[in-house]
Amino acid sequence: MIITYYWPPSGGAGVQRWLKFVKYLRNFGWEPIIYTPSNPGFDVTDHTLEGDIPEGIEVIKTPIWEPYEFYKKLTGKKGSTNINSEILNPKRSTGLLDQFSIWIRGNLFIPDARKFWIKPSVRFLIKYLKENHVDAIVSTGPPHSMHLIALKIKNRLNIPWMADFRDPWTDIDYYKDLKISAFADNKHKNLELKTVRSCSAMVVVSREMKENYEKMGGSNVHLITNGFDPDDMDIKNVIPDTKFSISHIGSLPPSLNMHGLWNVLSDMCEVLPNFRNNLEIKLIGKVENTVIDDLKERHLTEYLTRIEYVSHDKVAPLMKQSAILLLVINKDSPNAKGILTGKFFEYLASGRPILAIGPDNGDLANILKETEAGFISEYDDTDHIRMIVRTLYDKYLQNQLINTPKGIEKYTRKNLTAELASVLDKMIR
Repeated sequence: MIITYYWPPSGGAGVQRWLKFVKYLRNFGWEPIIYTPSNPGFDVTDHTLEGDIPEGIEVIKTPIWEPYEFYKKLTGKKGSTNINSEILNPKRSTGLLDQFSIWIRGNLFIPDARKFWIKPSVRFLIKYLKENHVDAIVSTGPPHSMHLIALKIKNRLNIPWMADFRDPWTDIDYYKDLKISAFADNKHKNLELKTVRSCSAMVVVSREMKENYEKMGGSNVHLITNGFDPDDMDIKNVIPDTKFSISHIGSLPPSLNMHGLWNVLSDMCEVLPNFRNNLEIKLIGKVENTVIDDLKERHLTEYLTRIEYVSHDKVAPLMKQSAILLLVINKDSPNAKGILTGKFFEYLASGRPILAIGPDNGDLANILKETEAGFISEYDDTDHIRMIVRTLYDKYLQNQLINTPKGIEKYTRKNLTAELASVLDKMIR
């Protein structure tokens, strides 16, 4: 049984990992049962992802109460406003009432605003599991309330439990912005510690996370990264962009604003013949106004193409037609060296070179070096960024930007599911 908040028609990054595991688990002798809310509050919906759900999978849904209507009334937000992003990404909220709501989020909604689903879920699942046998339970977070549901079930029924951490708990980038009191911080950390030490097995997405949770006391921690599904990337007859298109796919909040890169591109437009005629900056997804303001200040908006959120089936063609794929890691995150997004692995499979902005000694840098899929620079090292952009631009002029990364087969979703099934097999033994 997989306890997850995100399930289609949820869109975005949170749903991908376990949707793909479920797609392939039957190949390795496991029958997945999904437990998920019937009325969750998604930022985005993507009905195309429903095509990945295997036929006949049992999906159990129960209602969840979330405090977002109260938040809207408190802050005067419109009824159609997506609230999850604002509460979970506090830098987007600057008003006094917004800041008060963030304090409530960090100090009263522990571990998160989905805590009100814990008790009713435990009651429902205890009854269900006494009547229906399962060999193992998986919880995937964030939201980390999912882990607390599984923890209580394990304590009651002693069913082997795997905790999957797609992101860290107290090391996540926005944790420090939640205005958390010492009391609340202690409670968050105690719940995290109890989860790490109580689960039968733990799965994380990066080497850095594995090392950190082992230091915390995790004794059965496994690294299974995110990955890519060849079915998603098998797109034919893609016409490459004629421009030197630098594409970022995904949200761009202020924490991911690439000041150094924008400075380099602005300078190159001034000094490099024809560069301005060839340049295209593609930002695909939600982009915060501060990012656009920076581009305006550097006179780069005339080269800007904006595309709002697109369904997942349209992402691969956009990747494959781009000249360069841009990836940035939040430099303020305490877990910056261990951030490996699912998007990165789809970038790998696209055959386009990657320009990454982030720690040059982290997990992302190691995989880029291992696969020879692209380049990485520290955030404000403009000399290095300029060298990378110039190298890629010269290849563009020579029509040599096709990239064939090495050894990426191990990152296919099917191969990663085989690793997951092996952990499950050992866990129940």
